[in-house]
Amino acid sequence: MMSVAHEELARRLRGAYRGDAVPPLRDGLEPGDAAGAYAVQAINTRYWQAQGRRIVGRKIGLTAKSVQAQLGVDQPDFGVLFDDMEIANGGVLCCGHVLQPKCEVEIALRLARDLTDADTTAEMIAAATERAFAAIEIVDSRITDWKISFADTVADNGSSAFYVLGDGKPLDGLDLYSCGMVMEVNQDVASIGAGAACLGHPLKAAAWLARTLAAVGEPLRAGDVVLTGALGPMVALNPGDEVNAIIGGLGSVRFSYQDVG
Repeated sequence: MMSVAHEELARRLRGAYRGDAVPPLRDGLEPGDAAGAYAVQAINTRYWQAQGRRIVGRKIGLTAKSVQAQLGVDQPDFGVLFDDMEIANGGVLCCGHVLQPKCEVEIALRLARDLTDADTTAEMIAAATERAFAAIEIVDSRITDWKISFADTVADNGSSAFYVLGDGKPLDGLDLYSCGMVMEVNQDVASIGAGAACLGHPLKAAAWLARTLAAVGEPLRAGDVVLTGALGPMVALNPGDEVNAIIGGLGSVRFSYQDVG
């Protein structure tokens, strides 16, 4: 049963979207309290749905073993993607819409059918995938100075903000394991990586998510977008930045971060 403390933490995080970041949620969540953190996330998900936002998919975070070790966990986390979080390929992210943004390059999937099996495998993900995309996720934290624990980032919807999708391609013939990734910021190389950096394989990351959600009765559905996790280090954004990412076999995706009205 949801506690009053969880409701208060959810309100605190929602308020940060309209103003300043808030301190870590230590007064209501222990750093490793996954159940409490997902309860807070669920409260805000229901709130935003009531405000008219529509769920269009999920994002996976903490797919890098080094980041898991930093936060003292041994598994990824997830957050919700809403319809108003997508930026068109080549579009603009307004500085006023984020607090302390960073970006990372990922492989995104769009599903062709529901995934309700709590034993979903990577092969089942491949069979259910309609298209794969080069993607950029813009992450943000409502926690001051990114001083996050595992519970902080989960409660804060996986430190989500926005995302950009490139042109989709069928999985047939794609190598999502050894494909290389380059992210350029203002035409300078800012991050490099590969598909294998994402929990060993992006399809393995997606299978973890499908199993996790099916087990709690909230399975992935046909049409959902899944951001499978970072292929390389994230990069902090500064006003005026032009970001372009290239993934082998999937092509490019880009956006700009501008101080616009």
